[in-house]
Amino acid sequence: MGVKILAIETSCDETSAAVVADGVEVLSNIISSQVDVHRKFGGVVPEVASRKHLELINHVIKEALDQAGLDFGDLDAVAVTHGPGLVGALLVGVAAAKAVAFALDVPLIAVNHLEGHIYANFLVRPDLPFPLICLVVSGGHTDLVLVLHHGDYRLLGSTRDDAAGEAFDKVARVLELGYPGGPAIERLAREGNEEAIDFPRAYLDGLDFSFSGLKTAVLQYLHRCRQRGEEVNLADVAASFQKAVVDVLVDKTMEAARNYNCPTIILAGGVAANGRLRAALASRACQEGREVFYPPPVFCTDNAAMIGCAAYYKYLRGDLAPLTLNAVPGLPLLSF
Repeated sequence: MGVKILAIETSCDETSAAVVADGVEVLSNIISSQVDVHRKFGGVVPEVASRKHLELINHVIKEALDQAGLDFGDLDAVAVTHGPGLVGALLVGVAAAKAVAFALDVPLIAVNHLEGHIYANFLVRPDLPFPLICLVVSGGHTDLVLVLHHGDYRLLGSTRDDAAGEAFDKVARVLELGYPGGPAIERLAREGNEEAIDFPRAYLDGLDFSFSGLKTAVLQYLHRCRQRGEEVNLADVAASFQKAVVDVLVDKTMEAARNYNCPTIILAGGVAANGRLRAALASRACQEGREVFYPPPVFCTDNAAMIGCAAYYKYLRGDLAPLTLNAVPGLPLLSF
């Protein structure tokens, strides 16, 4: 067993710790979700999330070490997400990681949360060929990233308003499907006709995204139906909405792959677990002679294993963080 890294992820509402060896061997990956806590609010409450992280962080770290069969003294480095995310939540993880690194006198590695999502793919396929296009889709982010090599990224496009996952959550709330919205809409959409309602697609210049108008269109459709006393087929609404989101995501991703001559595309983030998106992107890529890869669902949502994978490559480059490291809630994805 080579380089063993304890990784910590607390950017939103999952308290997670993992031990990853050599960037590929997941010795443990403990995820304590707060979904049940936030469900009654219809979304994540930052202050509540921070307090839950405080309650759970030490227990989760201990469980990660126990499951890996290791002691603190067996660790070679400690990695942590320091942004982007909820500042209070991030601070809990950063403080814990700094304390462990200081006590053990081992290197501290700072990982960008988006970088972690990208590396969820390398966690299961370390031999992915460069260059590649990565579509990062989650509740807080919708980004197209050109990955030229390990640690060398170019942000090609982002959402100008709602992220795709955020749009899923907001539409699910209106449809009274509960939180989180993405899985609920996907389940309901399987029963509907995705061609039933022609919701708009926003195709901005370049590779940026916009989903706020689509969300508003769904609200207006429901409002008009209720005003007219028309029965609403919720499954059709869910399926048509999901198709509108997927169409734009796939079109923009394929445009990026063509523009930068990338034969390989990877998916990352919580929405990457969406089966409709996976199938549509794989189909389009196959038509153009490109390949699509995505991690298993457990590595799509927030988890510490992906942070440990990203940290390993930073460790090899000697890209270490000082003990003065702080949380950066708006941290951009830059070339490292």
